[in-house]
Amino acid sequence: MHVRLRNPDRSEVVTGRRRVDELLDELGIPSHTVLVIVDGQLVTGSVILDDDADVEIRPVISGGSDSRTQCVVCRGPAIIEEPRHRSAWCGDHFGEHVMGQVRKAIDQSPGDPQNGRMFSYSDRVLLAVSGGKDSLALWDILVRLGYHVDGVYIGLGIGGYSDRSRQQCEEFADQRALNLHVIDLPDEFGYTTPSGARATGRSPCSVCGLSKRYLFNRAAVDLGYEVVATGHNLDDEAATLLGNLARWNEDFLIRQQPVLASTGANQVRKVKPLYRLSEREIAAYCVVRGIDYVVEECPLVEGNTGIEYKQALDVLEAATPGVKAQFLFGFLDRRQRWFGEDGPQRVTIDECDECGMPTVGTTCAFCRQQVHITRALPIVAATAPDGASASLSGAS
Repeated sequence: MHVRLRNPDRSEVVTGRRRVDELLDELGIPSHTVLVIVDGQLVTGSVILDDDADVEIRPVISGGSDSRTQCVVCRGPAIIEEPRHRSAWCGDHFGEHVMGQVRKAIDQSPGDPQNGRMFSYSDRVLLAVSGGKDSLALWDILVRLGYHVDGVYIGLGIGGYSDRSRQQCEEFADQRALNLHVIDLPDEFGYTTPSGARATGRSPCSVCGLSKRYLFNRAAVDLGYEVVATGHNLDDEAATLLGNLARWNEDFLIRQQPVLASTGANQVRKVKPLYRLSEREIAAYCVVRGIDYVVEECPLVEGNTGIEYKQALDVLEAATPGVKAQFLFGFLDRRQRWFGEDGPQRVTIDECDECGMPTVGTTCAFCRQQVHITRALPIVAATAPDGASASLSGAS
């Protein structure tokens, strides 16, 4: 359909039938600030617009001749513009926008097994926190929305970076009287992410990702939480989708959705409430809310192919604002049609013979990795150059 937005005049082409209120939400326009006109007639939010409709969206709040960018809600001075939403907001209304996107993600999540909700107010939620912007912003948002949510931090032994990250999480929790669980990989399992990567010959990101997924789930099971939430955002999910499509990783595509239900013993539900928000929006929210976070990147992230996929999508987003959201949301809308309702359940989940956690075989990937690392570490240390052995059991 052809959409003409007024003051300033601009045009958009939107494909597919949808309700008026859905169109306004997609364009990031609060319904109370505009009139929607189709064929010269006013229409309400419940009207279905055909794919070939000619739509005019006319603002009704006078802004005077002030040339400053104005908040789309109150017409006050804006502090941030977001091309994807074709909107700008003041600080207060930007915070409401971010919280509204998270609320929508929780209440209307594609593939959610619980009546369209990621989780309810009766669920105990364990949030994976790293000290970065995404997880701390999500913790702040979920608490403000009234959910019962505690944090869990995994110490990965990455030198000063891990120390600073843990300190940031602890300060955030202490300032708000929130509960934070801490699990230290070196103390509990005897290796760090860098030493584990050297011992196995795998990338640090691979060792890190497997360790965190396992420990988040185990912590939730041991501590009695129904849900594990992570801070994966729109940019993360779109880049992951692009990578999985580029390689046609069907098993990963089947499981890529904002909610992964518990399908086996000792497996809790996994959710991603930030999937509708970009990294830029989340970072801006932290600034608005005064949330201090670790700005530096993990020193081991170099070589992670996800960065290249993000950069490729950024090029497309700059040319066509909103393309990342259209790419991801379009996949999620079609995912069930392609894979069916039982997509994630195609694989039988059993209990690991060693630890009892979920696995598709007899021994889970984490236990196999742990055995591999434990056996290899003495060999790697013995063959390392003089003075290097200390870094093999610690951080680089």
